[in-house]
Amino acid sequence: MTQLFHPGQHILFIGDSITDCGRRDHMAPYGDGYMSLVRAFVTARRPELHLRWTNRGIGGNTVRDLAGRWDDDVLAEGPDWLSVMIGINDVWRFFTGRADEAVPLDEYERTLRQLLRGAVDTTGCRLILADPYIIEADPTDGQRVETGRYAKVVEALAEEFSAIHVRTQQAFDRALTVTESADWAHDRIHPNLPGHAIIAEAYLAALGL
Repeated sequence: MTQLFHPGQHILFIGDSITDCGRRDHMAPYGDGYMSLVRAFVTARRPELHLRWTNRGIGGNTVRDLAGRWDDDVLAEGPDWLSVMIGINDVWRFFTGRADEAVPLDEYERTLRQLLRGAVDTTGCRLILADPYIIEADPTDGQRVETGRYAKVVEALAEEFSAIHVRTQQAFDRALTVTESADWAHDRIHPNLPGHAIIAEAYLAALGL
């Protein structure tokens, strides 16, 4: 980790409800999900770094919503590291009768690339990109197939930007070989605490911890 994080660096997480997790109300300021777990374990393992952490997740967000608040919630913060996990709602709304609020794949890719380029060019930050996921073992499930297409975009962008790539779908897939989806989330999307731990473990592995 000494090759990644340096003393006093600012690490900012942005995304949807999976990142938010009550950070704007009863669980301020970090929420009670994967972001808080990552912060806790990194801090415990390297307390001398005195890292600064910020959570800017907002429930229900798509990449369109991130674009609308990017200047204030990312660029103005000037992070050294930026973690982005977005795309679940972009896909999910195609499957919940809200297709007008869903984000087509080409728009998703175009918008996310523009946001990441703007962040890197403006702040000089390094990136951590996490895949959108669905906690579903059946690879032929329609939402699972579509989510995989958006995750491929994230994978390609991680390579394009030399980002740390967090393979969240892969992490849940490993767990689902011996468990059921309901063990991790009631709706295949919003994790319970062990589900958030799956995501946090994927982050720590990607960071080499």
